[in-house]
Amino acid sequence: MDMTAKSQAKTEHFDVLIVGAGISGVGAAYHLKEQSPDRSFVILDALDDFGGTWHTHKYPGIRSDSDLYTFGYRFKPWVGAPIATADEILKYMGEVIEENDLERHIRYKHKIANARWSSETNTWTVEAQRTDTGETLTFTCNFLWMCQGYYRHSEGFTPDWPGMKDFKGQIVHPQTWPENLDYKGKKVIVIGSGATAATLVPAIADDTAHTTMLQRSPTYFVPGRNVDDMADQLRALEIDENWIHEIVRRQRLKMGEEFTRRAFEEPEAVKQELLAGVSAFVGPEVTEKHFTPRYRPWRQRIAFVPEGDIFQKVGEGKASVVTDEIERFTDKGILLKSGQELEADIIVTATGFRLCVLGDIKFEVDGKPIDFADTVTYRGMMFTGVPNMVWVFGYFRASWTLRVDIMGDFVCRLLNHMKKKGVAKVSVQLRPEDKDMPRLPWIDEDNFNPGYLMRDIDLMPRRGNKPEWQHTQDYWAERNELPKVDLDGPEFRYEGQAVRPEAVAAE
Repeated sequence: MDMTAKSQAKTEHFDVLIVGAGISGVGAAYHLKEQSPDRSFVILDALDDFGGTWHTHKYPGIRSDSDLYTFGYRFKPWVGAPIATADEILKYMGEVIEENDLERHIRYKHKIANARWSSETNTWTVEAQRTDTGETLTFTCNFLWMCQGYYRHSEGFTPDWPGMKDFKGQIVHPQTWPENLDYKGKKVIVIGSGATAATLVPAIADDTAHTTMLQRSPTYFVPGRNVDDMADQLRALEIDENWIHEIVRRQRLKMGEEFTRRAFEEPEAVKQELLAGVSAFVGPEVTEKHFTPRYRPWRQRIAFVPEGDIFQKVGEGKASVVTDEIERFTDKGILLKSGQELEADIIVTATGFRLCVLGDIKFEVDGKPIDFADTVTYRGMMFTGVPNMVWVFGYFRASWTLRVDIMGDFVCRLLNHMKKKGVAKVSVQLRPEDKDMPRLPWIDEDNFNPGYLMRDIDLMPRRGNKPEWQHTQDYWAERNELPKVDLDGPEFRYEGQAVRPEAVAAE
């Protein structure tokens, strides 16, 4: 039998197919196993190991930009410093996988090419290619749980600046960091002002001849000690780690809620507090010139900077910040619009992600290709006209994993509700009162506007002007709203009689 015939003959069926073995996929698998234990499931991931972002990003110093008490799962205590390295996060995820026997459900090196829904069988057919052998494998499932993230792991975003080919040094993107990049004693320019640049600069500054962070405009940061005094006090009292995790988690969530409220209601006061934190390290003059953003504090994610390390390196003179625009690359470095030329041996383009919608997978429903830009999102996780599928898209202003947990509850409740009703298909539909609802971009630009989202927002599903038809980005509201969603409300449409999985598999 040739490989094509063998691939066609090898079709496996699962109740639920989870796409991605990163922080979302591992969390989804845990909730599915705990809350819907009768469901069979598989996790497919294109990478060779679990972790997603934390596995692919190899640049020096990579760490979380929010605390692990809230970025970690609610069901697994975090026992380290609030801000963690990629290795520490991977160790934590590995423990979740081992403790819950999830490894046997994961298939690595499976890159999904397409997914086709059939209303005749009420199943998805998913084709995946083995990245090591090229073999094409076919899976069928009743429900797709998309946990692959929102950007392309294979490439980052680098603008096409004039003269890039003239530069005689090396140009690298943090997302595809070379394994043996030698930057010791070299002049390095890091283009960018976000969390990646703020992490990378202090990680390499001691080893380079000099590191320059070149930014078009500044970003807000929160410098502070990488400790949690309450957690340390509770540990000194020998309190159980589960209790510590829950108490500290609730405290940090309450603090986050208050900060978000104040950012909207008292933006100028919050801005001055953030700038004062930076000024304590570099002084008011540098803060005014290089660390005072033009936007309001709520419009982009605010990263935590442990120990203010990037500001320390600037204060020590090992790193510097230049705020300007790029005219062109030269053979020696970068010519700025001000006329200044920055020389470099290595230029790092920490310029963001390439947004992708649902993993760039080709989707069809009953033979018709899906353009997600033509759909309307239900609470940022389901889409009109696309049955039996959810997409995990986390929070910008709070830890991503917070939504993984509450969506895990929602999806399992939905699956259990379908079983109770004896139905095989669920989709979301606009209600009569939504007929004339405006179709708006995925998110309001005045609400949140990072470059990676604004560049490709036309690829994203539309939103409405009602709470049901948008991703609110408000964890503190959703944690109370999602558990109360009426699954028999008019926005949900149920069809088809449920068929036992073994009967489908036998066919």
